[in-house]
Amino acid sequence: MEREDRVETLSEAECLRLLSTVPVGRVVYTEHALPAVLPVSFEVLDGRLVLAVRRGSATARGLDGTVVAFQADLLDPVTRTGWSVLVHGRADVVSDPEQVRRVLRSGLRPWVGDPEPLFVALVPELVSGRRLFPTGSGGVGRQARRPMGAGPMGAGPMGAGPISAGPWASAP
Repeated sequence: MEREDRVETLSEAECLRLLSTVPVGRVVYTEHALPAVLPVSFEVLDGRLVLAVRRGSATARGLDGTVVAFQADLLDPVTRTGWSVLVHGRADVVSDPEQVRRVLRSGLRPWVGDPEPLFVALVPELVSGRRLFPTGSGGVGRQARRPMGAGPMGAGPMGAGPISAGPWASAP
C-alpha cells in the first residue's frame, strides 16, 4: 500500500507548467456514444491547450464543440514516481486565421503527421494534478528528488537537461 505522504496535490498553475514540458497527451471524448481515448500532440498557449489533429478525422469531428478530458504525465515505472495532470473543458476548432498561423509557427503538428493539420483549443475549466515522490522522500516540504520536467533542474525528455543525469535531478 502506498503512503499518502508520497502524493502532492498540484496547483492549477503548476499543472499547466508541467503540461508544457511534454509534447504528447491523451484526449478523452465521445465517439459513437462510447468513450474514445487517443494520443495527441499539444502545446500550452495563452493558458489553453491546443491539440493538433488530422483534418477530417473522426477525432476532429468528435472534439469540436464538446466537453472533453485531457491527460498527460511523466512517470518513471522503475521508481514509481512522477506526475499526472487531468484537464476538463470545452474544445473548439481554432478557426481564426491569425491564431492558426501562430500555432503553425510554433511547430505543433499531429502525432501521426498531416500536411494541413487542424487545431483544437481546449479551455481548461477543471484542472487537477498529482506528483508522486520516491518512497522515503517525506513528500511535500522536504528535500525531495523530482522528475525531470518537474522543476528547473531538468527539462523533460524533449528538453535540454543532461541525459547522463538519468531521469532524476535533485531539487534546488
